[in-house]
Amino acid sequence: QVQLVESGGGLVQAGGSLRLSCTASGRTFSLHAMGWFRQAPGKEREFVSAITWSGGNTYYTDSMKGRFTISRDNAKNTVYLQMNSLKPEDTAVYYCAARRREGITATDLNYDYWGKGTRVTVSS
Repeated sequence: QVQLVESGGGLVQAGGSLRLSCTASGRTFSLHAMGWFRQAPGKEREFVSAITWSGGNTYYTDSMKGRFTISRDNAKNTVYLQMNSLKPEDTAVYYCAARRREGITATDLNYDYWGKGTRVTVSS
């Protein structure tokens, strides 16, 4: 089993920045990739970004390229999501997810483990 714990959410003004962290524990050696998803009030969960543990290959939703940056620290079993130029529409609960199988994907069904989420609120 793998446990994921997110942190770093909060309230920020539009144009500001936040850095989210997701720390994995347990059978982390079994993981191939980590992803970030978000769910805004009244909306479906959507993919934000993903990264592979080994090669650091990254994948972003087009609308977030240039504003969000995903990175990893293998020694700390932690994945980060740096979010810049935040907009009110970025308000959501952000979830970290982990995948055992090879490949990087934006489909939430392809992830095996999930954190409980961290809330990000962007005020206008």
